[in-house]
Amino acid sequence: MKMPVSSGMNPIDVIRRAGYGQVRDQRATEISYARRMGSGIYPRFHIYINGQELNMHLDQKQASYEGVSAHSGEYDGETVEQEGRRIMEIMAKLHDERFSGPAPAPEQEKGGFWSKIFG
Repeated sequence: MKMPVSSGMNPIDVIRRAGYGQVRDQRATEISYARRMGSGIYPRFHIYINGQELNMHLDQKQASYEGVSAHSGEYDGETVEQEGRRIMEIMAKLHDERFSGPAPAPEQEKGGFWSKIFG
């Protein structure tokens, strides 16, 4: 599943906010990011960044054959679409925060030292 990231946003900020961490695989030729679905390594959502586009799929299991990078990845389906919607919602929130700013904190009355202790 491919998802565009608006030009004013950093794709890495988006996926980190969504709970993805960098995959450290010395055999890989490009950097990728993953989010586990459970306590094990698999199944996991896996994302590659291509410019301002996120390319996501679901890895069900590790490659079956040594020396082969092919795996049983799902690029569509309800689970992948649901995760895509979740990431798009996070992008929308980040966009709103960036361009409208965080909500202002309510003002509190300032008091002296003794008012902090005795109310």
